[in-house]
Amino acid sequence: MINGQTVLYAIIGNPVEHSLSPILHNGAFRRMGLNAAYLAFKVRDLEDALRGIRGLGIQGVSVTLPFKTKVIPFLDDVEEVAREIRAVNTIVNQRGRMIGYNTDWHGALEALEEKIDLRGKRVLLLGAGGAARAIAFGLKRRDCQVTLSNRTVERGKALANELGFLYRPWLSIEEMEEDVLINTTSVGMSPHDEESPVPKKVLKEGMTVMDIVYRPLRTKLLREAEERGSLTINGLEMLARQGAAQLEIWTGRRPDIGEIKEDLYRALAIGINREEND
Repeated sequence: MINGQTVLYAIIGNPVEHSLSPILHNGAFRRMGLNAAYLAFKVRDLEDALRGIRGLGIQGVSVTLPFKTKVIPFLDDVEEVAREIRAVNTIVNQRGRMIGYNTDWHGALEALEEKIDLRGKRVLLLGAGGAARAIAFGLKRRDCQVTLSNRTVERGKALANELGFLYRPWLSIEEMEEDVLINTTSVGMSPHDEESPVPKKVLKEGMTVMDIVYRPLRTKLLREAEERGSLTINGLEMLARQGAAQLEIWTGRRPDIGEIKEDLYRALAIGINREEND
């Protein structure tokens, strides 16, 4: 029950209506026995939003598109890893002092390393946004040989040069020698379920394919990868783990990943059923 002692947390982004983060965090708070609530805020003015978070005493904030890099100038401090990545997806409000963290890289690596040994692997990373930056940082820490590709050439080349990666033009992906493919773009996200960022022919047996899109859960990329004999990792795996890492930063306690994933899968299933019945 929400009362005068309830501690508030939130996610800020635009759009944010379909975020699963409230389900993830509120479910975890309930199981952890914490008097806390997590809300979603669609933000149009980022500076005003952060002023409101300070004023209302909201203790922790998740940051999603398009604010993961834009939020940094408005923070009082940024933790070392997030500063190196130059993207923040987690904020702690310490009595009005706003500190930024990044758990995306941790969530992605944990999801990948549950399936494969990443060290030294050849990776094709699609995208150059905040999530791509975070995952690229983690891959670099594992000494992966990374090639980056992005639809906006200038942005993709800039990130590749910054991290010392190779750059490959998006339209030239007609064959792959890499061991791992990671899609951090929105290609294939609902309502564009029948789009894939790469041709089916480049996918092959023994390859690992990860898509951070989770609506739909089985994107066209993942469906085609399975048909070609690739090992696949869906977007809920990263989402659950980065959320668990956020909770640990905010509360000092690590929630159960399995229970978080059950909540998320159930929420997606309910959403799909509602769409089919409309």
